[in-house]
Amino acid sequence: MTDQTIAAIATALGEAGIGIVRLSGSTALDIADRIFVTRHGIRPSTLPGYSVRYGRVVDPVTNRTIDEAILLVMRAPRSYTGEDVVEFQCHGGVVVVQRVLEAALREGARLAEPGEFTKRAFLNGRIDLSQAEAVMDVVRSRTEASLAVAVDQLEGSLSRRIGAIREHLYDLVVRVEAVIDYPEDDIPEMEMDEMADVIREGIAELDRLIATADQGKVLREGLKAVITGKPNVGKSSLLNRLLDEQRALVTDIPGTTRDTIEEVLNLKGIPLRLIDTAGIRESVDLVERLGVERAVQLLKEADLIIHVLDGSVPLTSEDFQILARTKDKQRVIVINKSDLPRVWNLSDLPGDDLQGAKVVEISLLEGELDPLVDGIVELVTHGMIREGTSSHAIVTRARHKAALEHAKADLEQALATLEQGLPLDLISVGLQGALEHLGEITGETVRENVIERIFAQFCIGK
Repeated sequence: MTDQTIAAIATALGEAGIGIVRLSGSTALDIADRIFVTRHGIRPSTLPGYSVRYGRVVDPVTNRTIDEAILLVMRAPRSYTGEDVVEFQCHGGVVVVQRVLEAALREGARLAEPGEFTKRAFLNGRIDLSQAEAVMDVVRSRTEASLAVAVDQLEGSLSRRIGAIREHLYDLVVRVEAVIDYPEDDIPEMEMDEMADVIREGIAELDRLIATADQGKVLREGLKAVITGKPNVGKSSLLNRLLDEQRALVTDIPGTTRDTIEEVLNLKGIPLRLIDTAGIRESVDLVERLGVERAVQLLKEADLIIHVLDGSVPLTSEDFQILARTKDKQRVIVINKSDLPRVWNLSDLPGDDLQGAKVVEISLLEGELDPLVDGIVELVTHGMIREGTSSHAIVTRARHKAALEHAKADLEQALATLEQGLPLDLISVGLQGALEHLGEITGETVRENVIERIFAQFCIGK
């Protein structure tokens, strides 16, 4: 239904300096003629693209003014959606932008679906599917690094890499299909080797992209970092120090934290979903026991475990149980209260349970958190991520990673077929499969239901 004109509020609802109502479609300018009066009586439909006019939005039924506003006109195909686009920049009140939207809807526009403006940009060839997904990543960016990666993808970094791979494979498919169609023309041995080299390079390039997926996931989605430990070791104090505010209640009474507390933290460019949990121990208190069960479940779901130990008191069975329970996770072991005499040594901890963990000693009462912050960054990034920079395409979505892995499998099959001297028809099947999966990333070969699911994640008005 892209022939219909759509309308939506493009700014967040609430009091603000400006509220924007956006229209896109073949009748957008006609609707503007009926609900917008310029100061000098110029009809919006007569304005060229990239025009701005001051005037009034009016109710066409009563002819009463709804609001003073600025009108922006962007004509097809040089607009965001590739269609005629009109924007009304009004005062940013909830009621006023809603009334402007209602006026546009009464004059024939349809309320836009989530992400429909960007969907039309994709369908009209203004952007490809990976760039459309990057639009939402820009909106949802929580750190400089995640924003840099999103903008890089929006500008086509991933699209260009995928396009280059597909171009080489297309050339190869043409040559293979030519041999199939004209069997009397034998391919020289040199060209067969050259074909194998092209496939190998394609596989290597896919490997390089797939290798970025883990850091891409970190930048886009953030890490679910769970703070755990037995009661009264300093978990809530650690949360408060990292956030630099008194977010969690801290007392000397064990079991104070009974439910989870979650906050988002920008840690040197890495978005952390930081979760403080109830101290894990046996308890007869029903509420505390439920909190402990929730904490145990979160340990299973966590991307990163921050396990706090108290270096000033003897280790207990709870400490060892948590170490054993989390040994397969990425972990930072925080030995707290380094300002007090130590009553146990690191050697007292089971070596197997510390495998791969980063251990830091701090005092949450008076010490600096730099060792902990650096430990988390080192463990998570392995030196791969730099805040606010992105020098190459990074795969940020599971959908993209899956498509790349399928394409790689197809190319590996095609290479094996070529090396075994099997019929070229089988090689062509592998190459065509790789092209199909790569096209899913940029949208050339993606299914309609996938497109619908992607844009359903957008906000209305984007």
